Parts: sequence; C-alpha cells; structure tokens
Amino acid sequence: MNMKQTVNGNELCIALEGRLDTTTAPELEKALKAGLDGVKELVFDMTALDYLSSAGLRVLLGAQKSMNKQGSMKVVHVNETIMEIFEVTGFADILTIEK
Repeated sequence: MNMKQTVNGNELCIALEGRLDTTTAPELEKALKAGLDGVKELVFDMTALDYLSSAGLRVLLGAQKSMNKQGSMKVVHVNETIMEIFEVTGFADILTIEK
C-alpha cells in the first residue's frame, strides 16, 4: 500500500493506493496516531484503493472515533468494490462517504 498525506490548514487528506489489509493496516494506524493532533477534518481518498480487509476497517473505525471527538472525517472517491464492502459490513451507515 502507498499512502500520501497532504495537510491543508487543519485538514489532513490521506490518499490510499493498493491494499489496506493486515499487513498494511498497522502502517496507516501509526501514521494516524502521529498525525491527528490539531486536525479538524480528516479525509481518506480511496481513488486507488483496490482492497480493504477487516483490519483496514478496524483502523478506519478507530479514526472515526478519534475524529468524532475533535472534528469530522469523510471518505471520498470510493470505487464499487470498496463501497460494497462498506455496505455489507454496515460501515456505509457509520462513515460519511462521498462517491
């Protein structure tokens, strides 16, 4: 998985590319723990995300819980495959998703 972080004021955008799974989820979790101080809006850009496992969902849920306390979070550019995962798992009801 490749991850590109862009900071714009108090907004953090994380573009994910490849697979977010048990191997790569800890990398994202570590980046979130280090980078959420002072962030009011967290954006995940999933344009190039090919695969999302339960480990990836767990990291997204943790990020959502953190952002509920300090601002907002949204997921953008979700492809059909990832959207189906969100719908089947109920995450479509938890996350703010902009296709």
